[in-house]
Amino acid sequence: MTSLDKATPRILHYVTPCFLSETISSRAGFKVYLKLENLQPSGSFKIRGIGNFCQKAKQRGATKFSSSSGGNAGLAAALAARKLGLPLSIVVPETCPSFIQEDLRKQGAQVEVFGSCFDEANERALAKAEKEGLVHIHPFDHPDIWEGHSSIITECEQQLESKPDVVVTCVGGGGLLNGVLDGLKKVGWEDLPVIAMETIGADCFNKAVEKGSLVTLPAITSIAKCLGALTVSKRTFECTKMFNILSEVVEDKEAVRACLNFAEDEKMIVEPSCGATLAAVYSGVIQKLQQEKKLGDIKSALVIVCGGKMVNLELLQKWKLQFGL
Repeated sequence: MTSLDKATPRILHYVTPCFLSETISSRAGFKVYLKLENLQPSGSFKIRGIGNFCQKAKQRGATKFSSSSGGNAGLAAALAARKLGLPLSIVVPETCPSFIQEDLRKQGAQVEVFGSCFDEANERALAKAEKEGLVHIHPFDHPDIWEGHSSIITECEQQLESKPDVVVTCVGGGGLLNGVLDGLKKVGWEDLPVIAMETIGADCFNKAVEKGSLVTLPAITSIAKCLGALTVSKRTFECTKMFNILSEVVEDKEAVRACLNFAEDEKMIVEPSCGATLAAVYSGVIQKLQQEKKLGDIKSALVIVCGGKMVNLELLQKWKLQFGL
């Protein structure tokens, strides 16, 4: 690596489109801008933060990586490691679909299946990293990851004609929300309300907000497995004291309904974790918050379409039948 390479790390993510959806806007009654993170090379926003983490780790001398993810974070880690020319050992939970495991192997990752959820797979990966001297890539809980995700908002500030009235995103472990909030602060939009969406059964953030302290879920029962951290990051909970975050929860059925509506409206498929975000528009969550006087007048909303590869047509059809949609 030359001194120039060290000064200018390779950017592993794309600058994604942010466009006004006429169809969804007509449904909502206000302008809906979609930030299409589903178009990232790994299929989700995760490559922003994980790519940034891996680049910096390599600059600090990392030669091998480990990770633990049942899907999108693992795919981003595998892509980043391959592009940086470093090996990756990844532990995924038993809930990780076989087609995702195959995608990880195609990227060159060494894959081990262990545990019933992310937290168990993560413990295994951490132990392996310590034993073998690997740099562990946490899916969401690291400042370099939040910094990478913040680029979503700095791009939107350049792409949008004006400041939106609200930002909508989802929460799993909190990495995306942390990055969004950091980005809002960077561009001077920190006063904006942020709607943080989850599904019932993967709602560790909402439970923490209700209790006033961190909560660990006993298990993930939602089909939105990529929202499936048992405990949200400490930083995410602390941000509730500094930003106007509106925590909202929808049923799996509403998340799937949003996925189906989005496929019909925009001809793109996304997974239920992203459907939870889209449900803020499709299921009237924004209007509900206005009725509750938690939101004022909304002329435009910025919706982070986080994407995700934990979905295919077969799964969408299965969920459609399961929920009678």
